[in-house]
Amino acid sequence: MVFPTLDFILFFAVVLSLALWIGRDERRAALRKGVLIAASYTFYAAWDARFLLLMAGVSALAWGAGLWVRDARRGRRVLVVALALMLLTLGVFKYFNFFFLSLQQLLGDSALARDLAWMRVILPVGISFYIFQAISYLLDIRRGKIAPRHNPIDVFLYISFFPQLVAGPIVRAADFLPQIDRPAMVDATMRGAAVLLILTGLFKKMVVANYLSVLLVDPVFAFPDLQGRAEALLAVVGYGVQIYCDFSGYSDIAIGVALLMGYRFKRNFNQPYRARGLSDFWRRWHISLSTWIRDYLYIPLGGNAGGALRQIRTVMITMTLAGLWHGAGWNFLIWGLLHGAGLVAERGMARLRMLKPLAILSAPLTLVFVLALWIPFRAADWQGSTAIIAAMGRTNGPASVEISTAVLALVAIGLAMNWLPMRWRDAAEARLIRFPPLVQALCLALGTVICFALAQDGVAPFIYFQF
Repeated sequence: MVFPTLDFILFFAVVLSLALWIGRDERRAALRKGVLIAASYTFYAAWDARFLLLMAGVSALAWGAGLWVRDARRGRRVLVVALALMLLTLGVFKYFNFFFLSLQQLLGDSALARDLAWMRVILPVGISFYIFQAISYLLDIRRGKIAPRHNPIDVFLYISFFPQLVAGPIVRAADFLPQIDRPAMVDATMRGAAVLLILTGLFKKMVVANYLSVLLVDPVFAFPDLQGRAEALLAVVGYGVQIYCDFSGYSDIAIGVALLMGYRFKRNFNQPYRARGLSDFWRRWHISLSTWIRDYLYIPLGGNAGGALRQIRTVMITMTLAGLWHGAGWNFLIWGLLHGAGLVAERGMARLRMLKPLAILSAPLTLVFVLALWIPFRAADWQGSTAIIAAMGRTNGPASVEISTAVLALVAIGLAMNWLPMRWRDAAEARLIRFPPLVQALCLALGTVICFALAQDGVAPFIYFQF
């Protein structure tokens, strides 16, 4: 089930109606939690019901281990075993195909290689996101930041809550668990913000991202040898816009949908393409993942402690693992390594006080670096990446893709979202807040209809569903 579909609209209308009927009364909290868990599992079953048991198993493991991880005698062992099982589960589903494909290529045309060709596993949608939430739940209990929940329903709801289930944002237990006991009263301010978030997300995904994918990015990356310099360069920039609008659009819709039910999620994107440096970029891009990696990987590995060589090692390990989290492939490994190298270089220049003279160029240089590294991220393999790079150096080409005014306008709109002041958004939200509930609902309905009218036929999956 995908957000911008009639199926989801009908599904959410039923869930929201039930949530409003149940209300915020603490005496009906168990009923509200049960309804939301049933809705979340129904939402996930629309993808593949076979993996419901997997998500339930991770939730049960998190709940059971959470009761013991602070135990003085057994807590550490329980934590290690639980984390190992979770990471092993993630590793098997996420990296099994990659390792067996690499082994098959190594074996060449042997009989064993032909046998391995049949060994494949399906990657469950959203597995990285809900396992990361389960891991953070256990680690926060161990660190004393939250108390374990004795009621398994609370943990099952936290891990499966449908708005952020399949592509984030990654929600911390300390932020979400207090809300499930008594969600906020949805007032005009929350409704206005939710309407604007949902409509913005729909426009980003259904109009900007989807059209750029079909009209520019997919054909250029599919046939790089048929492109000239202009087409290849524009496709790289177009993919930067596409992935931003695709993923931030999903996050906007998820945050808005949760807000309509009284649950607050933190912002997941903050105009990342206006970043002044790579460190600033990672504070603005996929914020929930960046902060998760910082708190549960980078800092435990040593963070900023130690000398320069130790810090370089920590940064490189962290970004390499971040690259591999995005997918099992050499292209993702290279993407992570290059981002790590860029962060190391930026820190070195800061120590040598070389960044200040370049301050005026920091934003455009960061944008060029980030866009260039989307090439291995988007390309199917390293050969595809080198083909795109070769096309960017080609003066003339067959130019199988037409660079239309519409494509240029969509790229410009996507970049403008990152650079224009947010006063227009604040003004629109302030106006929506003043409207009565019925008018707010009509604005949401009308805006949704317009987005559907502008969209292409069919349903395009969100890019981050594969991670």
